[in-house]
Amino acid sequence: MVNTKNKPVDHPLNEFIQRLQTGQALLKDSPENVLEVVGILKSYGVVLDAYSQNLIYIAEHQFLVFFPFFKYFNGKVSLSQLLHHWWHDRINFEYAEYCMKTMMWHGGGGLDNYLDSKEFAERAEAVIAAKFKHNPLMLGINNLFPDFLIEQLRVSAYYSGLGQFWRVMADIFLSLSDLYDQGKIKSIPEVVEHIKAGLVKDALRPITYDVKIGGKVYDIIPKSVGLKFLPDTAVPYVEAVFFRGTPFLGTVSLNAQAYQVPPDQARFQYGALYADPLPIGGAGIPPTLLMQDMRHYLPDYLHKIYKRSLRGEDDLRVQICMSFQKSMFCVTSAAILGLMPYPVDTKDQSEQTANRVYLEKWMDRFKTSRLLEVNE
Repeated sequence: MVNTKNKPVDHPLNEFIQRLQTGQALLKDSPENVLEVVGILKSYGVVLDAYSQNLIYIAEHQFLVFFPFFKYFNGKVSLSQLLHHWWHDRINFEYAEYCMKTMMWHGGGGLDNYLDSKEFAERAEAVIAAKFKHNPLMLGINNLFPDFLIEQLRVSAYYSGLGQFWRVMADIFLSLSDLYDQGKIKSIPEVVEHIKAGLVKDALRPITYDVKIGGKVYDIIPKSVGLKFLPDTAVPYVEAVFFRGTPFLGTVSLNAQAYQVPPDQARFQYGALYADPLPIGGAGIPPTLLMQDMRHYLPDYLHKIYKRSLRGEDDLRVQICMSFQKSMFCVTSAAILGLMPYPVDTKDQSEQTANRVYLEKWMDRFKTSRLLEVNE
């Protein structure tokens, strides 16, 4: 009989499996990568802070509002803000909504399951009745189309869920930058360890959602439901935005006969880990909005590097996207290591095998990603 116990596994991304098995990252360690990743995550943290605040504001104050003209103003509307908004001198909150809709469309996790439950429907009906108790027209519409207003509250719940997720991530990224400035973060594995520690620390943080109507608080997602940060928002977000995403308009044909878009959502590979940075700046490319936001908050040390490139600032958004993609592979490394079934340094043979199988499944999904490109 052939002894296969120590037979090497032939996987095209075996190098990266070995990296993760030793607690390293998907992105190679170098001073340049550390500077890029920390710098871009500093900018991303500032933007996420703004995104988070606005998503939570919309969820708590713009729920069941059908024409929310001022939803991006966080309750502070003035002529000056209107002029800045119309001139587009502002944060592009539309990108935050794009991520929310992508996350909701792909679903997954406890939040998605709860929003289809009878308990949620009963709580939603109570909110609808209180919100429109003096509006017989809306109550009549609700009787005719009982799923319409409930679906609006499902959307509001995703606003809140993503806002709470990004609140944690913004704090992780901003504290990472502070540690780097203090000389306490010097390598990519240290970057990944910091992110992983933040994810683990808040893994069981409750995800809740309530609204106030007429001075009374209505729980839409009470703490008793048991939704948690890591399994119910973080993992579904990584799945929806990092891996699956949505096809960008103008880059593929949405004609069903062209077969350019998979019929099965689970086979989508349009997420942040797969996207080509070159189309950034073109019409129909949502991440352009994020890159435009981050360019305003780049640390000086990172901005100087971009200026010294061959094209200078002519392709600044593309350069930001390339750095951002590197950083997302670091975040993904932290998530993979944090969810690993057994400790990285386990000595038990069966546990090592289980970890290997776990990592191989992840690497199968990375075959068509930009993992090799970011490591060039």
